[in-house]
Amino acid sequence: MNPVSVVIITKNAGSVVGACIDSVRGLADEVVVLDSGSNDVTREVCESRGARFVETDWPGFGPQKQRAVQAARNDWVLCLDADERLSPALLDSMRKAMAQPAFAAYRFARSNRFMGRYLKFGEGYPDWSLRLFDRRVAHWSDDVVHEKVLCSVPVGTLAGDLLHDSAETLASYMTKQNRYTSLAASAALIEGRRVSVARLLLSPLVRFVKFYFLRAGFRDGLPGLVHILLGCFNSFAKYAKMLEQRRTGDQ
Repeated sequence: MNPVSVVIITKNAGSVVGACIDSVRGLADEVVVLDSGSNDVTREVCESRGARFVETDWPGFGPQKQRAVQAARNDWVLCLDADERLSPALLDSMRKAMAQPAFAAYRFARSNRFMGRYLKFGEGYPDWSLRLFDRRVAHWSDDVVHEKVLCSVPVGTLAGDLLHDSAETLASYMTKQNRYTSLAASAALIEGRRVSVARLLLSPLVRFVKFYFLRAGFRDGLPGLVHILLGCFNSFAKYAKMLEQRRTGDQ
């Protein structure tokens, strides 16, 4: 089997990163954890499981994940967040793919746990994630938020789910989303993207129809409804912040 480096970025992830590392046993030739200032037990949990722990500053999500990729010993890398873990089915799919790779990059579905339920419809699924790749043909974007893997070769699809086990409260989730929408608004303006009052009003509505009805988000019950409504508000908040920043810059 081709050797695979599993790379994980962390900060104060001591309560979740152990399960993440445990889930890749049988696949990982090494585990590299790139940490940006944890002051909990993250280091102890990682090192107790044999992971190589590297401390660094925080340049944003995309640059940090690319740093982790570059720190790996092997060209094949699997990039995970600390609160993610492989399902047994996905682990099996990866092992088979690495025995004789048909592609140089692979994507797979990610199932997000929200309000105690793994979402299977709407915006929360399949949430395709390209995370397993040969770093000689792919790399992370420089985006500080909403980062993505840039790849110039065909991408394969693996069976099984990446389980996103975030156990955060609604309050902490909304606090994080507030930070993300601020970063996204600033990035969009830097890229020269335009914003209007019409987009501010219509974007949340279009988003709700798409994910709640067309992609059957209603089948996820109350957690699905709340997840989609918060996503709609995030869309509204991003464009509102863009308008605010543009008006402030014009003064």
